[in-house]
Amino acid sequence: MDLFKSWLVENPIAHRGLHEKGIPENSLAAFAKAIENGYPIELDVQLLSDGTMIVFHDETLSRLTNNDGYIKFLTKEDLAMLTLAGTKEHIPTFEEVLSFVNGQVPLLIEIKNSGKVGSLESKVIKALKNYNGEFAIQSFNPFVLQFFYKHAPEIPRGQLASYFKNEKLPLFQKYFLKRLALCKKVSHPDFISYDAKFLPNRYVNKFKDKPLLAWTVSSQSEYMKIVKVCDNVIFENFEPKI
Repeated sequence: MDLFKSWLVENPIAHRGLHEKGIPENSLAAFAKAIENGYPIELDVQLLSDGTMIVFHDETLSRLTNNDGYIKFLTKEDLAMLTLAGTKEHIPTFEEVLSFVNGQVPLLIEIKNSGKVGSLESKVIKALKNYNGEFAIQSFNPFVLQFFYKHAPEIPRGQLASYFKNEKLPLFQKYFLKRLALCKKVSHPDFISYDAKFLPNRYVNKFKDKPLLAWTVSSQSEYMKIVKVCDNVIFENFEPKI
């Protein structure tokens, strides 16, 4: 597949759905609005303690719910007690989202896994096996992409990266991830997804044979600048106008 001619570069991608006040990120309402406006959806997938896959970005509950605690300690039953950002929206399971979107727009699925690789990735592959729609996965973790490369090479893979200036990561991890140093021997990405604040840079220039996505673009003025140096954007808080 020539990704330069695919959905990955055709339309700007809505970051965690098309969300705004009253429509929380990574909610079915945000995904409904993205579908209504024809935008591909970027979303985040991670595991609960009982193996349930949910669509939620943070490691903790505090920013988006009125609760504290870590997502990884929850079970599927706990989700019924949680609502998002003061609305009636709930944290959806990955299966719920797949059933809801049902191929109406493409999905860019970020795999949230900084630990042992295998369980979440296998579940995602199984869930997508009979999904009737277009999709790709991306991750900051090169070993997540390596797992997909080995076990589901037909699924397009994107390497997420940044300069990680405010991230609590070991220096050696920042060094390798910033420079996309593990792409050729470990992650084998089909596209690069880089922090817009640090584009252009010499690291992405080494991968001109692969589509470059910029994340997360949050204004029209930023979009007009960044679109000159990338193939597509992941956006929020506005709708890009060409």
